[in-house]
Amino acid sequence: MVRFLASFLIAAIALPAIADAQTPPAAIAPAADPSLTARANELISVIAGSGDFAGYFSPAFHAALPKAKWDAVVASMTGQMGKPLAIDGLKPVTPFSAYLRIRFERGVVNAQIAVDPAPPHQVAGLLFTGTEVAGDTLEKLVADVRALPGKTGLGIYELGKGAPKLVSGIDPNAAAPLGSAFKLWVLGELAREVGAAERHWADVVPVGPASLPSGITQSWPAGSPATVQTLATLMISISDNTATDTLVTLEGPKLDEFVARTGAPGLAPVVTTRQMFALKTPANADLAAQWATELAPTARRRLIESNAARLATTTVDPMMFAGKPAAIDTLEWFASPAQTAGMLDWLRADGGATALSLLAVNPGIDPTTRGKFDYVGFKGGSEPGVLTLNYLVKRKDGRWLAVVGAWHRGDAGVEEARFVQLMTRALVLVSDGALPD
Repeated sequence: MVRFLASFLIAAIALPAIADAQTPPAAIAPAADPSLTARANELISVIAGSGDFAGYFSPAFHAALPKAKWDAVVASMTGQMGKPLAIDGLKPVTPFSAYLRIRFERGVVNAQIAVDPAPPHQVAGLLFTGTEVAGDTLEKLVADVRALPGKTGLGIYELGKGAPKLVSGIDPNAAAPLGSAFKLWVLGELAREVGAAERHWADVVPVGPASLPSGITQSWPAGSPATVQTLATLMISISDNTATDTLVTLEGPKLDEFVARTGAPGLAPVVTTRQMFALKTPANADLAAQWATELAPTARRRLIESNAARLATTTVDPMMFAGKPAAIDTLEWFASPAQTAGMLDWLRADGGATALSLLAVNPGIDPTTRGKFDYVGFKGGSEPGVLTLNYLVKRKDGRWLAVVGAWHRGDAGVEEARFVQLMTRALVLVSDGALPD
């Protein structure tokens, strides 16, 4: 439900074989093997539908991404960018992997490619990481975000002295489901406690009861010791749910006080991921109904506490989030783009260097877009029907911005790659130059 891995969302196609291509290029890049150059050039016809799809990709690639899914990815990409025309740039990372710039009718798509070193040198990994739309403007971007089915929210804010200043947005004050992005507030309260000398990043605590993935700590031995900073790093960078629940429990009532004090009172009471999963389980439909009608944070907190044992022992099925959206209008963590931007601004101004460094572990965007900024911090969230992408960026000229996007619909899933492309456009548009008043 709250898994959010950038390798999943920023990639239209992501396979283990691409790993070498994700290493930043060395100062002196190696020469591309002729097979890499040839396969890169053949990609144009494969995207256009006239190439040899079956022979172009490796068997492992086909297993991970059948042609029907490939066709869906290509349809989404060409719908926005038009026909593929040529490879405008190839920057080798190794002799058999490279960064690509693919020119389309309406702009450029950045990508990463890796080919098998052994003949016939089939493509084993491919990522479409970001788009650069020719003649793009914030007005065009806003129109494209508005056109998405369901409900959307967007907030682009300039940060500095005083409250965040809205640059452009769509319903920036409307609350939306966050998925894992609620973990920004968990990090914020932790940073506040460290700043107030109530806790230290090096404090060691036992890992709490296992939640569902994403993450890794759910597989660790019960009670494994871990530093607070380790748990926070896992919570933000790979959206580790068990690490998150350990920190939420550690913070206790102070977390509810923090979300209220920082301008997002609707987040309280901040429940653990395990409790939210249990509320969404059909066996607890009566509790879910009470949650939906008891809107006051104190009433909801009493509901959780009086049923703590029941929620803790509820069996949750990992597949419950593999299908259609499940109660995303009631059983979720909610905040508006404006409130999320405010939290990012708090972390910038008051969270301290460690919190900012944790946000930057996983920048959530492709390397080309990342390189346009001095700093990129990121946290997103997702479940079926819900997607939110939240960036804290520092431009090369020293100006800070929060770029927050949310998309949800209760009738179907959302197209993650499509929304990532839109948010990448937003980042590119605000990366330099004048900002609207």
